[in-house]
Amino acid sequence: MKVLVKEKIADSGIEKMRKAGLQVDLSYEMSREELLEKIKDYDGLIVRSGTQVDKELISRAKKLKIIGRAGIGVDNIDVEAATRRGVIVANAPQSNIVSAAEHTIALLLALARKIPQAQASLKSRKWERSKFEGVEICDKILGILGLGRVGTLVAQLAHGLKMKVIAYDPYVSKEKFQQLGVEPASTLKDLLQKSDFISINLPKTKETIGLLGEKEFEMMKDGVRIINTARGGIFKEEVLVKYLKKGKVAGAAIDVYEKEPCTESPLFDFDNVVVTPHLGASTLEAQDKAGIMIAEQIIAGLKGDVVTNAVNVPTVPPEVLEILKPYLLLAEILGKLYFRLSEKPSNQIEVTYSGELASKETRTLTIAILKGIFESIVAEPVTYVNAPYLAQERGIEVKESKTTTSREYVNLITLKGSGDELCLAGTIFGKGNQPRIVRIYDYEVDIIPSKYMLIVHNEDKPGMIGRLGTVLGNNNINIGRMQFGRKKVRGDAVSILSVDDPIPDKVLDEIKSLDGVSKAKFITL
Repeated sequence: MKVLVKEKIADSGIEKMRKAGLQVDLSYEMSREELLEKIKDYDGLIVRSGTQVDKELISRAKKLKIIGRAGIGVDNIDVEAATRRGVIVANAPQSNIVSAAEHTIALLLALARKIPQAQASLKSRKWERSKFEGVEICDKILGILGLGRVGTLVAQLAHGLKMKVIAYDPYVSKEKFQQLGVEPASTLKDLLQKSDFISINLPKTKETIGLLGEKEFEMMKDGVRIINTARGGIFKEEVLVKYLKKGKVAGAAIDVYEKEPCTESPLFDFDNVVVTPHLGASTLEAQDKAGIMIAEQIIAGLKGDVVTNAVNVPTVPPEVLEILKPYLLLAEILGKLYFRLSEKPSNQIEVTYSGELASKETRTLTIAILKGIFESIVAEPVTYVNAPYLAQERGIEVKESKTTTSREYVNLITLKGSGDELCLAGTIFGKGNQPRIVRIYDYEVDIIPSKYMLIVHNEDKPGMIGRLGTVLGNNNINIGRMQFGRKKVRGDAVSILSVDDPIPDKVLDEIKSLDGVSKAKFITL
């Protein structure tokens, strides 16, 4: 079998494939036109981020069985087109963890001791010792935003430097915090108010984009120092600039930017800002790991073994998948809803399958729920392969139970957190197997999930629905559907509205201020 390596990977990865009996061709300079012509001859393709593996290329790849991305992201690969053609897409998500964590610590030390500025001064033939007085990091508080793989290693390295480490990550268990010797911050505000240094180790998702705005910067300690080696966009650069000018932020070390490549930024004009051009994964070791890891995925895919880092292949036999397929979308939707509606996610998730589903192998559905939960939490693509490991890493226990009894529905999937008031249940209706949410919190409803949804906790009293509609109408937001659930007349109730457009924060605040509304949340599925 033939593998085309379109972008450079470590020699050790190439050698590994050749020892496995694969013919490996290296064509780093191949043009787009040549690639379109020659891809028909290859069973495997390896790329990095510089090659667009789009629908056109995949349609020409008549023999292609697997595409390997030597890195984390697969944005340059049309995964949907590959899946339709039965082509496995795999990546190397763990290859740069050590390098990214070490770069975080390197920037932290460079920031604390003004090393780049002192070097630049001395190389310009100046001796300005008093100008570059720094601060010690020993006994300082490092606040880590995001305690995933990189954040965990940053915490361990910081402990070695005798820093006090706290972290904010609502999807990591108390047991995991205790195991790491890291103090859990109760809220984001708690972390911001306590930290001398803040390290951002979050993925870039809908939930984390713009997470640190002016309100959050105001919460920070005076003289805080910020390190970002994760993703640009977690805060707006102009907001950081504002608080650097005010002196609220004593310094920053930045490796990632909202738009890359970045050669112009107001941050470059500050003497107390250390910058690097996205070097987090730029080490010989990380590149070597990526090459070896993706080579192993290619070998497994072409030999018919399990591809552990596949981003588009469920780990179930085709005949089982066919039975469960209508419920997979429902399970993912339940997971997404749970993540977006949970005030404080539980460390134990309980899933109950009722009715005919109880006699089936439902593990894949539980994995689909985890996939829905984690896809907005982690940076790497979440798949049916890695979702259980992500739960395990974060100390989240998943409990399954089954009952053949289902009073109102042929099949029902119920999801809740241990001790959590949030309970969700769903089923599928009709010939089109349309997902429906039939319970939310403790209210019986009948919701067709939509992209934009408004969930309102309100009193059941005359005029309530009209007031909600008026606020949305006055702001030119169209309502697609509306459902109303209550336990008793004129008691507590929940209103679920499907809308055609996102609801701005100011409109949501207006809804929250309505008489009779106790809580309101806008979510995007």
